[in-house]
Amino acid sequence: MTNRFQVTDRFADGAQYIGGRLRAGTSGREHSVIDPATGKTAYTYALASTADVDEAVAAAKAAFPAWAGATPGERSDALHRLAGVLAEWAEDLARVESLQCGKPLKLTTEFDVPGTIDNTAFFAGAARHLQGQSAAEYSGDHTSYIRREPIGVVGSIAPWNYPLQMAAWKILPAIAAGNTIVLKPAELTPLTSLMFAQAAKEAGIPDGVINIVSGSGRDVGEHLVGHPDVVMTSFTGSTPVGKRVAEVATATVKRLHLELGGKAPFLVFDDADLEAAAHGAVAASLINSGQDCTAATRAYVQRPLFDAFVARVAELMETVRVGDPFAPDTDLGPLVSHRHRDSVAGFVERARGYATVVTGGEAPGGELENGAYYRPTLITGAAQDSEVVQSEIFGPVLVALPFDGDDEGIRLANDTPYGLAASAWSRDVYRANRATREIEAGCVWVNDHIPIISEMPHGGTKASGYGKDMSAYSFEEYTQVKHVMFDNTAVAAKDWHRTIFGDR
Repeated sequence: MTNRFQVTDRFADGAQYIGGRLRAGTSGREHSVIDPATGKTAYTYALASTADVDEAVAAAKAAFPAWAGATPGERSDALHRLAGVLAEWAEDLARVESLQCGKPLKLTTEFDVPGTIDNTAFFAGAARHLQGQSAAEYSGDHTSYIRREPIGVVGSIAPWNYPLQMAAWKILPAIAAGNTIVLKPAELTPLTSLMFAQAAKEAGIPDGVINIVSGSGRDVGEHLVGHPDVVMTSFTGSTPVGKRVAEVATATVKRLHLELGGKAPFLVFDDADLEAAAHGAVAASLINSGQDCTAATRAYVQRPLFDAFVARVAELMETVRVGDPFAPDTDLGPLVSHRHRDSVAGFVERARGYATVVTGGEAPGGELENGAYYRPTLITGAAQDSEVVQSEIFGPVLVALPFDGDDEGIRLANDTPYGLAASAWSRDVYRANRATREIEAGCVWVNDHIPIISEMPHGGTKASGYGKDMSAYSFEEYTQVKHVMFDNTAVAAKDWHRTIFGDR
C-alpha cells in the first residue's frame, strides 16, 4: 500500500468546527475514521453532543445579520477567494477524500475536487444574480416587486459517499444567498467537510457563517433538524432516513429539501450504439464503487441487443482494476466500510437463489483481503419485482433485464419507487425524446449517464425526494420570496374601503 495522508496532526484540536475554530466534541464518546482500503484507523475523534449543536446554531445565528447584510458583490468576492483556496489545497483534499472513502485517487483528483472548485466558482457568480421579478402595476393603483431574501440558519446533513462535494452542495447555495449554516457530515467521513470550512476561513468568510458538527444522526442529526433556530434543513441520504428527517422537521414547521435514494434505469433501445452503451453501463454502474444515488443499477436492453450487451459488459467489467486507491492504475477502490461491503455482498448472495451472477459477485483476496473490496458484478435473470431490481444496493452491481417494445421498456424503467436519474440510449431522436418525456426522474441523460454540471439542477421525484442542489434553481430552497406593494394614488379614502365600511 502506498503512503497515506496523515490527518491526525491537521485535526489535532478535534472534528467540530464552531464559530471559526476546530474543537473537540463533548459527547464523551469517540468515533474512528477507518481507511476502508486497509481496515486501519486513520483518525479518532470525540463525537459532538447536542450541546455542541446548540453552540454551533448560536454561532450561525449570531453571524447571520452581518452576512445577510453583505452585498451580493461582497459575498461573491468571498466565494471567488474560496474557490482559489480550494484550488491551492486540491492535492490535499483529494488525498484526504481517498483516505476516508476509499475512492481511487484518479476519481478524487479528476472529479470530486475539480467539481467542488467549479461549483464554488459557479455560486460566486450566482450570488450576484439573486433577483425578483421586474416591478409592474398589476392592480393599476400599486407598484409590486419581488425581494428575494435569505431565510436564516440552515441545518444540513450530508452523506458519506461524496463528502466534499455534498458539503459544497449544501453550503454554497445557502451562504451565497446570505444564510449561515450548520452542517453535519457523516460520522464515517467528516474530514474534507472540515477542510472546506477551514478553507472558507482562509478565504475571509466570517466566523460562524459555516459550522461543522461531527456526530451521530440519531442524536446530533435529529437535534439539528429539530432545533427551533434552524429554519431550513437539506438532507441527502437514504429514503428511510429521509422519512425520519421529514417527521422531525415537520414538528417545527421548517423548510425541507430531501435528496434521497435512487435506482436509476439504463434504457437501451435496439438501435443504440452497442459499444457506447456497454462502456457507458460499466462506467455508470461502477463510479465511486457504485456508491452513487444516480449510478446505473438497472439496465433494460431491448431483446435484439440483450445477449451482446451482457457479453460485452461482462467482458469490460473483467478488465476493471480493483486495488489500492492511491495506486495510479487503480480503477475501483473499496466500498466505504466492511459493514457496507457485507451488505452489498448479501444482496448478491440472495440473488443467486433466483438469478445468475454473470461476473464478479465476490470480494477479492490476497493483498486486498483486509480492505472492504468487492468485484464489479453483473446479474441477469432477475424478475422485475425481485430485491436486486427494486432495492437500492449502493455497490458495484448492475442488473440487466430484456424488454421488447418501447412501451414495455419505459414502463419497466418507471417501475420502482424511485425517480432520481435515468438514461436512454438510441440513435433515433424521436425515440430518445419520448423517453426523456415519459421516464419519471429528475434527470434523464441521452446516450450518456452520470455527468453533472454546476449550471444545472440535481434532484429527484417520487421516493427520491424533492428540491434541487446546484444551479440557480437551488436558491428556491434557500431564499424567501417577499412581495412588496406600493400605493401610487396618495388617496386616503380608497374605493375598495367601501366593501368594509361606508358608501361610495
